[in-house]
Amino acid sequence: MQLKIMPPKKSLSVCRASLILFLCQVMNALEVPLDLVQPPTIIHQSPKDYIIDPRENIEIQCEAKGKPPPSFSWTRNGTHFDIDKDPLVKMLPNSGTLVISITIEGKAEAYEGVYQCTARNERGAAISNNIVIRPSRSPLWTKEKLEQITILKGQSLVLPCRPPLGLPPPIIFWMDNSFQRLPQSERVSQGLNGDLYFSNVLPEDTREDYICYARFNHTQTIQQKQPISVKVHSTKSYIERPPKLLTPEGQTSHKEELRENVLSLECIAEGLPTPSINWTKVDGELPVNRTFYKNFKKTLNIIHVSEADSGKYKCTARNSLGFVEHTISVTVKAAPYWITAPRNLVLSPGEDGTLICRANGNPKPSISWLTNGVPIEMAPDDPSRKIDGDTILFSDVQESSSAVYQCNASNEYGYLLANAFVNVLAEPPRILTEANLRYQVISDRPAMLDCAFFGSPIPTIEWFKGTKGSVLQEDTYVFHDNGTLEIPVAQKDSAGTYTCVVRNKLGMAKNDVHLEIKDPTRIIKQPEYKVVQRGGKVSFECTVKHDPTLITTLTWLKDNGELPNDGRFSVDNDHLLIMNISDEDDATYTCVANTSLDMVSASAMLRVVDRPNPPFDLELTSLLERSVQLSWIPGDENNSPITDFIIEYEDALHEPGIWHYQTDVPGTQTTVELKLSPYVKYSFRVIAVNSIGRSLPSEASEYYMTKAAEPEENPTAVEGIGSEPDNLVITWQPLKGFDSNGPGLQYKVSWRQKDGDDEWTSVVVANVSKYIVSGTPTFVPYLVKVQALNDVGFAPEPMIIIGHSGEDLPMVAPSNVHVNVVNSTLAEVHWEPVPPKSVRGHLKGYRIYYWKVKNSSKRNRRHVEKKILTFSGNKTHGMLPGLEPFSHYTLNVRVVNGKGEGPASVDQVFNTPEGVPSAPLFLKIVNPTLDSLTLEWDPPSHPNGILTAYTLKFQPINSTHELGPLVDLKIAANMTSLVLRNLSYSTRYKFYFYAQTSAGSGSQITEEAVTTVDEAGVHPPAVGADKAMASRQVDIATQGWFIGLMCAVALLILILLIVCFIRRNKGGKYPVKEKEDAHADPEIQPMKEDDGTFGEYSDAEDHKPLKKGSRTPSDRTVKKEDSDDSLVDYGEGVNGQFNEDGSFIGQYSGKKEKEPAEGNESSEAPSPVNAMNSFV
Repeated sequence: MQLKIMPPKKSLSVCRASLILFLCQVMNALEVPLDLVQPPTIIHQSPKDYIIDPRENIEIQCEAKGKPPPSFSWTRNGTHFDIDKDPLVKMLPNSGTLVISITIEGKAEAYEGVYQCTARNERGAAISNNIVIRPSRSPLWTKEKLEQITILKGQSLVLPCRPPLGLPPPIIFWMDNSFQRLPQSERVSQGLNGDLYFSNVLPEDTREDYICYARFNHTQTIQQKQPISVKVHSTKSYIERPPKLLTPEGQTSHKEELRENVLSLECIAEGLPTPSINWTKVDGELPVNRTFYKNFKKTLNIIHVSEADSGKYKCTARNSLGFVEHTISVTVKAAPYWITAPRNLVLSPGEDGTLICRANGNPKPSISWLTNGVPIEMAPDDPSRKIDGDTILFSDVQESSSAVYQCNASNEYGYLLANAFVNVLAEPPRILTEANLRYQVISDRPAMLDCAFFGSPIPTIEWFKGTKGSVLQEDTYVFHDNGTLEIPVAQKDSAGTYTCVVRNKLGMAKNDVHLEIKDPTRIIKQPEYKVVQRGGKVSFECTVKHDPTLITTLTWLKDNGELPNDGRFSVDNDHLLIMNISDEDDATYTCVANTSLDMVSASAMLRVVDRPNPPFDLELTSLLERSVQLSWIPGDENNSPITDFIIEYEDALHEPGIWHYQTDVPGTQTTVELKLSPYVKYSFRVIAVNSIGRSLPSEASEYYMTKAAEPEENPTAVEGIGSEPDNLVITWQPLKGFDSNGPGLQYKVSWRQKDGDDEWTSVVVANVSKYIVSGTPTFVPYLVKVQALNDVGFAPEPMIIIGHSGEDLPMVAPSNVHVNVVNSTLAEVHWEPVPPKSVRGHLKGYRIYYWKVKNSSKRNRRHVEKKILTFSGNKTHGMLPGLEPFSHYTLNVRVVNGKGEGPASVDQVFNTPEGVPSAPLFLKIVNPTLDSLTLEWDPPSHPNGILTAYTLKFQPINSTHELGPLVDLKIAANMTSLVLRNLSYSTRYKFYFYAQTSAGSGSQITEEAVTTVDEAGVHPPAVGADKAMASRQVDIATQGWFIGLMCAVALLILILLIVCFIRRNKGGKYPVKEKEDAHADPEIQPMKEDDGTFGEYSDAEDHKPLKKGSRTPSDRTVKKEDSDDSLVDYGEGVNGQFNEDGSFIGQYSGKKEKEPAEGNESSEAPSPVNAMNSFV
């Protein structure tokens, strides 16, 4: 089974729409298989007008097919051409093609003539066209002496070419001695006849090498005319003139053209100014899509002309002084062309048939018939044949009716010749299409299933689908005459096996074809439009979904061409990656997905953008004293529109090499008027801005120096501040060179006392920023001004500012200082202000120095660091916060100015009252017993007075977390520990502890503790006692005495094991009962009801020291290992937490009753008896 792939949808649609292809299909249906007898058919022949290269052998083609194979013969100029008599001529084997060998000897001209080929077999004879053989010619230009052409500027000129006649006609063009084509324009152009036309000449048209060339393509030769020399003389004045036609002449002309050729109409005019040409059709419109202009609209071309293009065409040459018109009458003639060409006719004996030969032309062609190359009038009669003009009717044909008929349609412009045979055969049907072809078609596309067949009589054809399908009908399918079945829109359910059956009266044949429907290829993610900056990278994605049984190839194109062979381009699966993008990458990129059945594509544009190129060609115009006009040409905007232009300037006189911002203008503006300052050597540059960024600066413009003028501004930031008590320092911000407006920049500094009647004192200084006035009184206000001047003049009158001469330290201390203690940490200080004159400067404020001398609690006297508080402005009181209670303080007050501090006031002493103490440093509960707890503490770190007592409050906490009654105790201030007795055993207590002074109670500290458990166990356990544990249980495994004891036991066991091993080897025996008694299972030992411990086990022998079970002493008491008040192991599952003041808020539970015999689990070290029994 072979695979046949349906062409893409576009090809099928064209196939269906094409009438020509439909006719081809009908002819193919009548194609006679070559294994059957048939008349000759010419399948290839040389063109009617055959121009040969005289330097090569002549080959005249004539190929034909037929059964039996045809023989060939030739005629030349109407008579038989005997090729056997000419040794230079031979016929190719199994062919009618003639080869005439003239390369060694012979001339092509000897074989010029009209040749015709005849192919003949027993069923008839076919003939070829009349083939006219002519050798090509490329003659030389005739020698001629050309004089120099002298002409005045503005006149018209025609340079003749007049090329030699050649075969075929040459191609004409004008060049110079350097083989460079001469430039052409509306003013200068080449006509259809090859002449060179000048509507008016200019001095630059002067040259000595106007050369006309003729290129003969057939022989690949170029002939050259003698150069023409033209000299144009210039004149001071020349007269303009309206247009006048150089070609064609007159007002009207006539033109004939043959159908389907190109109609070329020409109008070339002279005039000054140069005229322009326009074309119209007088009696209609110029045909759309077939009209083209060449030679600067001087030539009108209409392609594929037909009789409808006949009519009048008008050309109009126009300039500013007038116009001229010319009308060309066009007549379209036509060589014969087919309306219905005769086609081969296959008939079975007794059938009827028709040959039709219809042609048209202008004038209308005549129709003549031939039979086997002989005019039908001269051919033998055939009773089955009847001629009716352009039709031959056949009836009741027999095998002898087989022949080849020729139809000739001719008029004065040419002829048509067609061969059509009549072949009488009796053949059963046969299918020519290969069996079991498999077709693959994309869903929703047409499917064409072939079933080419032959038979005589012509068989009928039917199509079936499936093994049991019915005959397919035309409502869903299209049946073509050549047997093809068309499914206009193939769906998934169209897949399957189709059978074509052909029948005639002589038999039947059938064939199966198989149709597969495939899913269409789709692009599910198309590449997207991208804008990328130059130098960046970009990725296009093209995701394709296709039928899984088809192989797809993905190809990327750039502007419908191949991707550049560049390492910057890489394709990875469905991605196209472009690195280091340049301007050349700005293009449309297309991904094309191909399978063997279909093709889809998607495109996206890549726009490469970048900062603009710098502007160029900066020009300064309208140069005035205070303004100039700057213009420039924008650089390439690089695909991102320019939004702004920034203009910068350089002052080469004052700040060379430094560029300053001048102004900016919109991106659509390329000129700007700039305001200028005096005495500046300007140079400008322009920067373009777009959305990507700024361009590089343009080249600097030429320099422009403005004239000097007096300063327009005075210095700024003028101040008068003394640095010493007897001076005045005047400072200012100097003018920049740009603002100096002229040479010789200086400053006039003036001053006088504000409150006096003195005149202004002035001094002119160089370009500095400071002047010091000496010998001034201390801190006196002055009026100060600074004025700029240069060689041209003074700046405007400056503004006056107020300054002061230098300050000195204040002379007087504040008086009447007294302190008002507000509370133990705050005091208020009052004082009288000093006289203003004694300040001798700017009053900054008053400063209080204070320090603590000693503590009132009679501790050792010690000095502490002084503290300072400054109160700005003319204050007379201030608050001292953060004092320590019960302390002795000293302070004084000083006045402050810009120079520093004045003398201190008399020291004032004050005491702060007592305050409440801080919390005790710590509170510890130690040595817990059954009914007592010992408390230890340290006094507060800050008693803030004399401690009078401590207060202790405590209360029990029961198992439900409820607080019991609160006990309040007063404790002497000199105590640091206390033992609380008569407490309940195994009870948690919470303690609250704080100190007191005469000012009140301080912050409290809290703690919790638990009394220990009753060791004797004579009292019933408290509620929840089964979960209680010692608050500070010591880990026995870490005690030294315990580790030593365990080592001794281990050593003893090792000795006993050695002894037992020795006795066993000596045959020692142990009674089984004794061993059983000694190792009774503890799981079945009796349980004592009073304390839940295991009862003691003993045998009859009281002297045995070992007992099984508990290690509890016989008095049933638990030996206390140690006392510990830790809360870690208190209770089972207690999650201890602490509140914000550090108190324990864990979950309280009853004390868990300890196992009477600690460590009697399997982890207990084995007894010696157990060790020995393990060897039994």
